[in-house]
Amino acid sequence: MAVSKNARTTVTTHKFMCSCGGEVHMKTLFESGKLKNIAECDKCKRTERRPKDFR
Repeated sequence: MAVSKNARTTVTTHKFMCSCGGEVHMKTLFESGKLKNIAECDKCKRTERRPKDFR
């Protein structure tokens, strides 16, 4: 059985940069019975819903 396009979240093709100069990485958290993907800056530890929100 094939995996849907929306389920593929671990592969990143380009890097996102935060305004502080740190690199943004995606993380998957398991909270209250649900998987939640968040973007976090390595340098300032700021978290957003997706990497595009750091602009």
